[in-house]
Amino acid sequence: MAIEVFNRCEKKYMLNTEQYRKLIEAIQPYMVADEYNRNNEFYEISNIYYDTPDDRLIRASIERPVYKEKLRLRSYGTPNENSSVFVEIKKKYKGVVNKRRTVMKLDEAYAYLNEGKKPCADNPKLNRQVFREIDYFCQMYNLVPKVYLSYRRRAYFEKNDGDFRVTFDKDITARREDLRLESGSYGNKLLPDGVYLMEIKINRAVPLWFTRILSKLEIYPVSFSKYGTEYKNYVAENYVRNKGEILCLNQCLQVQQKIQSVLARQC
Repeated sequence: MAIEVFNRCEKKYMLNTEQYRKLIEAIQPYMVADEYNRNNEFYEISNIYYDTPDDRLIRASIERPVYKEKLRLRSYGTPNENSSVFVEIKKKYKGVVNKRRTVMKLDEAYAYLNEGKKPCADNPKLNRQVFREIDYFCQMYNLVPKVYLSYRRRAYFEKNDGDFRVTFDKDITARREDLRLESGSYGNKLLPDGVYLMEIKINRAVPLWFTRILSKLEIYPVSFSKYGTEYKNYVAENYVRNKGEILCLNQCLQVQQKIQSVLARQC
């Protein structure tokens, strides 16, 4: 059975192609590839993020509060209506991430999340405790599908400690129309080609050997949220469009920073 409850700390790093290549080589003695990466290929993860009509959840999240939460529908690869997918609720409190999820068929998940039709009680794959938490969350907020977001991932586990995990994401792609997982990955790229988002997921301390590798390659932590970045880009683009201005990249970044500051004061 797939793991349905996670408690861990997560740290993120941004790597260029050279850093990525050297890091992959350096971790080989210590880590083993995820079963989906045994052929050294990246696998695809697709998500639909749900939020309130006024984007309440993501607006709160980018304030970097002590506690934040979100809900998404996730598939591995491009599913069809009979594929199994995950409905996930993710919470973060003081840097500790708690993720709880349960399995549904894609059409069953759409019926529940988009129309409020609860899944069959006799579904053997449904984690009822997790579903009750998700159902409470959905009733608390008036959730609607907001963003499709996909990326290609390569993942590794430490050989002697399966709790230490490292993932590399590239081709992070988002769109705000055609919010169907079965439509596949297309849309706007959030990062340039040749840039990798690395995440380390830990229950305890980061292994000393890994810390030494990061120091040698001059790889440092960053603050980056896929959904948060997409939202700030979306707001900035609408700001530019409404003003009828054509801005260069540096100006767009300045606009994003100003808008983030305004949103922080509004929440």
